[in-house]
Amino acid sequence: MYLNKFKLIDHGIHGFLFLCVSVTFVTTGTVVWILGQESFVFFQSINLFDFLLGTRWEPLLDPKSFGVLPLVCGTLMIVVGAIIVAVPAGILIAAYLNEFCSPKLSSIIKPVIEILAGIPTIVYGYFALTFITPAFKMLFPDMGVFNALSAGIVVGIMILPMISSLCDDAFRAVPSDIREGAYALGATPYEVITQVIMPAAKSRIAASIVLAVSRAIGETMAVTLAAGATPRMTFNPLESIQTITAYIVQVSLGDTPRGGIEYQTCFAVGALLFFMTLIMNMIGNHFLHSKTVGK
Repeated sequence: MYLNKFKLIDHGIHGFLFLCVSVTFVTTGTVVWILGQESFVFFQSINLFDFLLGTRWEPLLDPKSFGVLPLVCGTLMIVVGAIIVAVPAGILIAAYLNEFCSPKLSSIIKPVIEILAGIPTIVYGYFALTFITPAFKMLFPDMGVFNALSAGIVVGIMILPMISSLCDDAFRAVPSDIREGAYALGATPYEVITQVIMPAAKSRIAASIVLAVSRAIGETMAVTLAAGATPRMTFNPLESIQTITAYIVQVSLGDTPRGGIEYQTCFAVGALLFFMTLIMNMIGNHFLHSKTVGK
């Protein structure tokens, strides 16, 4: 009797877990289906190569143009700015917490850093508008109110907890005997972290950076507020730009009639964003599962 009861419970748990896994597959499949269906209709009217290689994006104004490169350029500018801010700071924070910081101080610093991940993204956008941009205007008087520099900085702050936390986990995953052997040979904490721990965890560090980049690519509200809504091919971080996600927000406000070519551009750029993040996640998983000394 009890054996049958335990088997029933076991089958119930198994079915529940399978249902949870199925939800992820169904959700992903539904997203792919919707994006693919609407994008297929869009590309029946717009040439794919003109979309991917065009340098003018004006789908809502006449004469219309559907070259997505300005949006891609704006998105990559934000990503580069975020990487410059977050990667060095995140790795240094993880190194400090592992080799230089006392356990008591680490228990204080880590929650403070992780609080950054809980701040709403729209708050970061207002922070960029009201603090970062005015501060940089003292150095660059020609900087616009909306600009890529401030947006890149706040996105870097947003992904900082992800990089520092993942790098911290990567450093702690290195076997302790490797660390202790280095100290036994007379190495200093700086030499241990730079010449032993980091090389041993390099694949996991690379994976954390790639995953954080995926997060930066998909950021929406902060860049919508801070970077502006001006799609242009520029590499000047002081100018207003528009990212892929910011354009999706613009179209989704309700002013664009449903079913038109303008409305379908939202799904076309959404599909492009989906593939960009998918590729980045695949690269991150490759680094994460590659062999390292510390694995």
